Amino acid sequence: MNYLMICMKAIKLPSKLSLGISQSGFQFEMGVKGSEDRNSDWWVWTHDPDNIALGIVSGDLPENGPGYWDLYHVDHDIMEWLGVEILRIGIEWSRIFPKPTYEVSVDYELKGNSLVYVDVKESSLRKLDELANRTAVRRYREIVSDWKRRGKVLIVNLNHFTLPIWIHDPLRPRYHGLNDFDKWPSGWLNVRSAIEYVKYAAYVAWSLSDMVDMWSTFNEPIAYLTASYINPYKGFPPGIFSPNAFTTGFLNIIQAHARAYEVLKELTGKPIGIIHVMPYIMGLNGGGDYVERAKYLLNFSLLESLINGRLLNGEVRDDLRGKVDWLGLNYYTRLVVSDSRSWLRFRPIKGYGALCRCMDRSLEGRIVADNGWEVYPEGLYHVLKETYLRYGLPIYITENGVADEEDRIRPNFILSHIEQVSKAISEGVDVKAYMYWSLVDNYEWAQGFKMKFGLFKVNHRTKERIPRPSAYVFRSLAKAK
Repeated sequence: MNYLMICMKAIKLPSKLSLGISQSGFQFEMGVKGSEDRNSDWWVWTHDPDNIALGIVSGDLPENGPGYWDLYHVDHDIMEWLGVEILRIGIEWSRIFPKPTYEVSVDYELKGNSLVYVDVKESSLRKLDELANRTAVRRYREIVSDWKRRGKVLIVNLNHFTLPIWIHDPLRPRYHGLNDFDKWPSGWLNVRSAIEYVKYAAYVAWSLSDMVDMWSTFNEPIAYLTASYINPYKGFPPGIFSPNAFTTGFLNIIQAHARAYEVLKELTGKPIGIIHVMPYIMGLNGGGDYVERAKYLLNFSLLESLINGRLLNGEVRDDLRGKVDWLGLNYYTRLVVSDSRSWLRFRPIKGYGALCRCMDRSLEGRIVADNGWEVYPEGLYHVLKETYLRYGLPIYITENGVADEEDRIRPNFILSHIEQVSKAISEGVDVKAYMYWSLVDNYEWAQGFKMKFGLFKVNHRTKERIPRPSAYVFRSLAKAK
């Protein structure tokens, strides 16, 4: 640990950089009996016997998770001990509205597939209140008030992959394909889902805005759509290859964000952002058009749509322009690509970035985490610089973490990435916060509990939180600042 202490002293942590923790709903909430949320597509997906038998999901079940729904005060105490200044949590749509909200009318304008206007009036919010699970709403108020009474900053994210089962049936496409989007709960393939999302977002803001400092509409929509419709082996529902479904879902999420942005701004006046995972993208043998294509599609197409109104097909829509106040940037590793004749026109190269499974070292000799992701801290600096120079938005690093059960690389992982953040800030990049993913080991989607990201490990039987050495490194950084 002496080496780490020397590194800590060498890092000049900017005084205005807040240190925080990031987490979601589905991955952290369940774990104590009675906390189960059985009304989401991911609940259905992870419990499906065929998915478990085929190894599409791990067989680990989310109801055995860390139990934040009931133990939030314990985790908040730990965060305060760590010196955490800012927390990002998630709200589960399926908890708030376990049943459909179609019957509540709102004003909207739909031109073909273009959703250009949604307005949720007070009368509609009161009707939504009659449909809402008020027990869940009260619990979320308890959670956020417990954090806010400590004098801390709170970011609430409204969607982190999961959808209510009445919005998305994850199993139907396996047997019936993706046809007739408007005739079944097809998730983001149906523009109607965007309208229902705006109702949900408006109601949450109406219920919680007095205690929320900042809003985020979505977490990692590009990663979600890619895992759902481009890479069916990721274990995400519905797990069907369809570039058309990807582009349809992209448009509807973009429209859902833009319309929710307008409603949230009117209701709350608070800063509204979106959280986007951005690998550092580079060519195997330098640059080229294929590198720029990969950067645009994976890193910039989302922001181009919501900042400049430019969609994937090149269409420019003024109603989508200027709909981001701040950017949540998630960074884990790089992506090395080469040229390709595929429809993407680039090809990820195995042995680098997130494609180092079953390797102790990447092809460049870099350390590889438990989940096969290469540790590449300088990529964070480059992504921060590229993004800020392009858009000039304030940036919150809303996720940065490593799967490392033995805690052999996490201490240095945190220090080396914060060092890159400090470097970017010294060169003028407006980075407001660094949030580690995450406080405790969580339910990592199709991989279940296998991957350990926590500063604290969790005894899933007793729910005891046990600090890893990296927790003390994080605390020392926070206290030194």
